[in-house]
Amino acid sequence: MTSDSLTDVAGLRVGHATLTGDGQLTGTTVVLAPEGGAVAAVDVRGGGPGTRETDALDPRNLVQRVEAIVLTGGSAYGLDAAAGVMAWLEEHGRGVRVGPDPSHVVPVVPAACVFDLGRGGDFGARPDAATGRAAVEAAAVTAPFAPVGQGNVGAGTGAVVGRVKGGVGSASVRLASGITVAALVVANAAGSGLDPATGALYGRYFEEGEGRQDPRPAPEVHQAAERRLAEVAAENGPQPLNTTLAVVATDAGLTKAQAQKLAGTSHDGMARAVRPVHLLNDGDTVFALATGAHPLADDPLALNEILAAGADLVTASIVRAMLAADSVKTPGGTFPSYRDLYAKR
Repeated sequence: MTSDSLTDVAGLRVGHATLTGDGQLTGTTVVLAPEGGAVAAVDVRGGGPGTRETDALDPRNLVQRVEAIVLTGGSAYGLDAAAGVMAWLEEHGRGVRVGPDPSHVVPVVPAACVFDLGRGGDFGARPDAATGRAAVEAAAVTAPFAPVGQGNVGAGTGAVVGRVKGGVGSASVRLASGITVAALVVANAAGSGLDPATGALYGRYFEEGEGRQDPRPAPEVHQAAERRLAEVAAENGPQPLNTTLAVVATDAGLTKAQAQKLAGTSHDGMARAVRPVHLLNDGDTVFALATGAHPLADDPLALNEILAAGADLVTASIVRAMLAADSVKTPGGTFPSYRDLYAKR
């Protein structure tokens, strides 16, 4: 069974909490690991990150496994969502054991945020602990290998890439070795996902395989889209648009240091799909998870195919996020989707 998304890594579940209407356009996404956790690491490349518990993921530090990763809107305010996830995990006895009783645990819940403040019209509308709890509860009740919701959901609800609506995207691959690698992305970038010369999504230039089509829209369609985007830019005024987040996961048995290498090389996939990236006002962050169900071959270079796949899947997930997104118009602005702009491509 395959969903071609992050949940193809056995044991991982994804839940979204989406906040819309009444000035809201934001949300939270939780990646819930199998009980007992997954080896975790992180690589932060953006110059303006908003994160929580990322220092715990340094390979030099104590914590080896985490029970959940939180991706959230609301900028730094939205990091409160992690408290709701932490409370749910404590209630279920999941976390780092710190006492004689099984309930004596401290859940380590790494989190990162995207900037979407005010996009629904209310600057004060942002995820909180209750939003995080709703997202982890949604993840917990999903069936194994359930497809991941994409587009305007969870942390991608208010996401924008350049001048075009962003969102959540996900993809997976099963390697010849039998190892599964997958990614989930929240695409919300200051840079653009579109080639300005053609209107093609940058990430589609890297697509391979049978059935690959020319990703470039007809020139007249691109020209019409550019006119529409210029109108929207004049209407919206300056928009602070920043931060792409990703979780790259595998069922391979990785050490914490190997997982950190995976998180780092996966940023290459971001750079293929969004230009420019990793700016001072971006918070671009990639988490890596390894469940360990599939032993890694006894070869110092066995990790390479996983590293390459991670980058490819981040690119593919950004493309899917932009193709899955729907146009949105709120008191906070007009955010057209790529599909609507290039419907005749």
